[in-house]
Amino acid sequence: MSYLLDEQQCRNLDVSTRREWLLPNGIGGYAMGTPSGINTRRYHGLLVAAMSPPTGRVLLLAAIDATLRTDTGSVGLSTNQYPGALYPEGYHYLRKFGVGRVACTTFRAADADIERRVAVHPGANAVTIEFVNIGNVHAQIALRPLCCLRDHHANFFEQPGYPQSLDVGEQSTALIHDGIGLYLSYPNGKATEIREWYYHFEHAREIERGLDPRDDLFCPCEILYDLDPGEGAVLVASTKAETEAIGTEETEADQGFKISSMLRDAAGKFFVTTAKRASIIAGYPWFSDWGRDTMISIPGLCLQTGRVEEARQILSDYSTQMYQGLIPNRFVEVGERADYNTADATLWFANAIYKTLRAEWQDNFAAQMREALDSVFEWHMRGTAFGIGVDPADGLLSQGGPGLQLTWMDAKIGDWVVTPRTGKAIEINGLWINALRIMAWLAERSPGPTPASTFSEAAEKAAAAFESTFWDDERGYYIDVADPVDPALRPNQVIAMALPFSPVDPEHAKLALTAVTRELLTPDGLRTLAPNEPGYRGEYRGPLQQLDAAYHEGTAWPWLLGSFASALARYTGDTIEAKRILRNAREMLCESGLGGISEVYDGNVPQQPGGCPWQAWSVAEILRAWCEDLKGD
Repeated sequence: MSYLLDEQQCRNLDVSTRREWLLPNGIGGYAMGTPSGINTRRYHGLLVAAMSPPTGRVLLLAAIDATLRTDTGSVGLSTNQYPGALYPEGYHYLRKFGVGRVACTTFRAADADIERRVAVHPGANAVTIEFVNIGNVHAQIALRPLCCLRDHHANFFEQPGYPQSLDVGEQSTALIHDGIGLYLSYPNGKATEIREWYYHFEHAREIERGLDPRDDLFCPCEILYDLDPGEGAVLVASTKAETEAIGTEETEADQGFKISSMLRDAAGKFFVTTAKRASIIAGYPWFSDWGRDTMISIPGLCLQTGRVEEARQILSDYSTQMYQGLIPNRFVEVGERADYNTADATLWFANAIYKTLRAEWQDNFAAQMREALDSVFEWHMRGTAFGIGVDPADGLLSQGGPGLQLTWMDAKIGDWVVTPRTGKAIEINGLWINALRIMAWLAERSPGPTPASTFSEAAEKAAAAFESTFWDDERGYYIDVADPVDPALRPNQVIAMALPFSPVDPEHAKLALTAVTRELLTPDGLRTLAPNEPGYRGEYRGPLQQLDAAYHEGTAWPWLLGSFASALARYTGDTIEAKRILRNAREMLCESGLGGISEVYDGNVPQQPGGCPWQAWSVAEILRAWCEDLKGD
């Protein structure tokens, strides 16, 4: 499925620099940019390689300066942002842009028609870039690769002795520094060594985030191509020498614009399979694979796209990394133990197991998951890390402590936990009761040392205390946290309502949904805090500290629309309204990351997208609710 910008949109920089395109390679690396050609983020580049797949991402090839020459003159096709200036201004020559499996940019300049095609190599840290002469006149293309070999979170500046090794050959170039190599091949081009620095590239989106926006880039060579009509200038960039080019033509048939088709197509971007594990990238460009995001995303991304085997593999791989009854919250770099600071990822793990087995039962997988969930139960009942444990008085799950942020509302600035939810959080306990019911369900079907009745009794005890603990009759909705009480109106109650084995009272759920609809529902997500609550922040803008302060204090999250739509259909029967709400996904898929849904939106109108332009659970939960609960086409 391709997302297209026409000539007017391409040449309007307010549009073409705010839209972004992404081509992931399936092992954590990617190519990413804007239709305008301007790298507005430090993460933008034609080759970002995952050196320790799926992590260890390094920007190798940031851009290519391209110059077109014909009998009528010479024109720069690229567009670069420098402080106070654009140079060259190739966006003036843009005719259209499209991205599907390939990113295609069409130019008309100097009586020539040129199409730039970018295609990443699946399963490899490599990219093929081709400038194709699609017009009727002879043309010459001069390409200058702009390189840096830096961590994709960092900046890069001119440094003496860079690179440590450079070998420019007639049809290939090798650039090596600090043990990382970038290999360029150009089978139908001819290179000349130039060793030049380009200074002070400026990334506008990093200015907005209060970060250093500047980069210097190194150009090792200039590559010349003579192109008759129909011929292409091919350049391959890779972490391995002698990597061959791949086809750059867009061959995928248009699937139409059904929501389910658009979301299923978007889902494919997030899967990674490496020698370490199968997983799901939480969001591009800066997130890796997070346990919570992965488990929430499995029912939508895997089960609604026919990837049941991938779901089993992901769950199996995570189960092997459990520690004291917890799955990892976040995998870190090689040689370090994963982070386990999450109270809900493991409970979402149980939910994903249930839905995967419901989609396709497999005995061996069921036995493996039964063993994992027995461990989850044992550790949670006796108390595990980070204060996570069952209160023997009521059977509910308590978690957290000073300085800890264990729920999905996990922003922390220094020692300040922005949204402290220590105690008995409502969605954590909805997930706990749901997990206990799943354990009982699985114990009835797969032999194990703990009888189903043990899980059922624990579930009954916790469920009996749920309503009296969380329901607030005076306010007409569920409080967010108990022990200590936080009565703020937040969307977490909707998560508890939408679970397969939800403990909420149906009549109370109807009343609560009225309050949530009135105060939290927006076209682009649920606000994380009601506007009339103290501390509400309705704009997700500014430097990182301001962004983190607003992250869960009013900012709207698209992923919550999945739970809301499921709950609305379940407790009110209004599937028409639920579908109407989710149909806005069509707009969200086109307005920031092309073919993706952003991580967050402003809580206030006009709602602007923010955070990661491609967020896994934003796509996954809307897809899950649309197909699983609303039976949408």
